[in-house]
Amino acid sequence: MAFLAKLCQLNCHFLHAHPQQLKFIVRNVFFRFTLNTFHPIFAPTVPSVVPRPAVEIHPSAPNRIAVPVIALTLYAVASGYLMSLVPLMLPHYQLESGLASWLASIFYAGLLAGAVVAEPFVNRLGHRKAFIWCLSLLQLSIVVMPMMPYASVWLLARLVAGVAVAGIFVVVESWLLHGDEQGRAKRLGIYMVALYGGTALGQMAIGQLGVAGAVPFIAITTLLLIASIVLIYVDSDQPSTQQSSSLSLRQITQLSKAAMIGCLVSGLTLGAIYGLMPVELANRGIGHTDLGNLMALVILGGMAVQPLVPWLSKFLGRTLLMALFCLLGTAAIALTVLDSSLLVLGTSLFVLGMATFALYPIAINLGCDKLDTSYIVSATQVMLLSYSVGSVIGPVLADWFMQDRHGLMAYLFAILLATCLYMLIKSVKTKRQWVAGE
Repeated sequence: MAFLAKLCQLNCHFLHAHPQQLKFIVRNVFFRFTLNTFHPIFAPTVPSVVPRPAVEIHPSAPNRIAVPVIALTLYAVASGYLMSLVPLMLPHYQLESGLASWLASIFYAGLLAGAVVAEPFVNRLGHRKAFIWCLSLLQLSIVVMPMMPYASVWLLARLVAGVAVAGIFVVVESWLLHGDEQGRAKRLGIYMVALYGGTALGQMAIGQLGVAGAVPFIAITTLLLIASIVLIYVDSDQPSTQQSSSLSLRQITQLSKAAMIGCLVSGLTLGAIYGLMPVELANRGIGHTDLGNLMALVILGGMAVQPLVPWLSKFLGRTLLMALFCLLGTAAIALTVLDSSLLVLGTSLFVLGMATFALYPIAINLGCDKLDTSYIVSATQVMLLSYSVGSVIGPVLADWFMQDRHGLMAYLFAILLATCLYMLIKSVKTKRQWVAGE
């Protein structure tokens, strides 16, 4: 409780609220969350303290996706701010700048570990409670960083944060993928717009709130607390976890290879962009305000492309679509080599965001195509696992390119070009099989 009191004292200055009022809200949220979470774990056969009528899930219920999307948006704003904050705040805590790539990699190592354990966790607690648990764990990992500014502590904190974020992704993606297949692309588009739009807003906070002092941490933890309050107090239907089944190893090997590669490449590129793009831009002599705006342009590009993905999927195969977006990304990177002005750089980063952020929703939709709904959570976990493997490897591989003349851009160019060629070959092969009737 001493920790809660300290957190309330910090947040009351930021929210301009009375400490007793804020303390009451936090304790009420903490009590309700603890009661509703631990009761079904340790006494699963005993009726709930406050019995609630069973709700039949209907795919078209308008309130079904509102609550997770709102909570996800709040998380995304906090995460977007933290994403660029971590590598930029290292000098303020007397930590080496070379730690940035390791912090990014270990975060995605946590994402990888979290993807492995997320399915049984979600099936046990349900989507709502699992979401709240993950937000709480993420908030704890953030609060400890300014309190203990040591490299080992920060590495452990980012590892824990990765586990928590993996849970958030599995919860929200499986929540939105349940329902009719025709609406999946649209729901994933809403998910991506909320995620990337919130992340872009968070990136802009660097110029407004800075990277030093306690204010960034107060802002981030407050947003995560509000997201938890939304999940606790706002009623919403959620998918039934009683009918979820796990994919066998044989079934996993039968999933679309292009989908798995698409998720892997998405991790290879986005992991490097999240972890090292702020460093790349800082090495070019770009100030914090412009840096935050340029990072926001990357995310805004990813958000802008989301409505196009479902529409383009009607006319093009998903594998070919991934190839075309990879080609678009290589063209954007080539443009930065020809002209290094801030305007051209901003335009190129916007297009690069469109290309890289389009891969994951296309790939995960391809991977879940014609899949029974009972396997959605498990398939989402497998796709996130592929993404996480790429995210762990990406920053480490990209770090080798950072000493090169073109730095991170050279790495992204090589990855996207290789993926473009693979997807084109895979698309032609799939087309031939379809024509042959195989």
